[in-house]
Amino acid sequence: MTTSRQDVSLGMPQLPAAPYPAEVRARLDADAKEVLARYPGSRSALLPLLHLVQSEEGYVSRTGIAFCAETLDLTTAEVTAVATFYSMYRRRPSGDYQVGVCTNTLCAVMGGDAIFDTLKEHLGVGNNETTEDGKVTLEHIECNAACDFAPVVMVNWEFFDNQTPESATRLVDDLIAGRTVEPTRGAPICSYKETARILAGFPDERPGAVEATGGAGPASLVGLKLAKGEALPKARVVSPRAGQPQSAPPHDPSPSEHLSSHDAPQQTSASDPEHPAGPAAEEGE
Repeated sequence: MTTSRQDVSLGMPQLPAAPYPAEVRARLDADAKEVLARYPGSRSALLPLLHLVQSEEGYVSRTGIAFCAETLDLTTAEVTAVATFYSMYRRRPSGDYQVGVCTNTLCAVMGGDAIFDTLKEHLGVGNNETTEDGKVTLEHIECNAACDFAPVVMVNWEFFDNQTPESATRLVDDLIAGRTVEPTRGAPICSYKETARILAGFPDERPGAVEATGGAGPASLVGLKLAKGEALPKARVVSPRAGQPQSAPPHDPSPSEHLSSHDAPQQTSASDPEHPAGPAAEEGE
């Protein structure tokens, strides 16, 4: 049986990766020298160097792998092992905007699965696929430690909190149209290549970008205060999405708050006299 696929391996060795053009190589050499100066051991510079080559082509190509290996006196196999371990390094060309929908447990049940399905249909792509115009690459991602803002969508690693299928659709439409998009927390979105350069440790020189930031959500901060043994303010009950609370009036967050709709306190063994925890039994009892 014959096949017309172009990516079928016949067991033949690959040709050496093509070198960067001279002007690109000179620029990368200068940047790499600056990166290496930050570390006492050159091997420690591998992660930022991978971001650096990713900022050049939008992904870590075989040429980028060869550059990192030569710069750090490593084998291409050693560099490839690292590049394939971390999901932030792309191994094939991707879009200007990496749109990731969290489909881990909490985000999924809060609507992440619905968002992901909606975006796949709206953009006409599957997981880890890029739109024909090269603007958006869609992927499902694992937990981003922002559960108090679930469901979460990320664009080039910036947070868009409390999303819905409708808001996520508007988001990708704005990205494709070239409109300025600002995340819930952080600086306005820049291209994936620009993001990679920032992750390589080079300054974000856009006006106001450094000042634009955000913090953890109220639920996260409450947990931190509990861990420290600090006194907490009077509990606030936030209405669940499906209806109103039975024993508390709706709470309208102030402009300084960004409460998630599932921050209402839940019954626990400590707060529910009808269901005490009781002593733990030994294994086998």
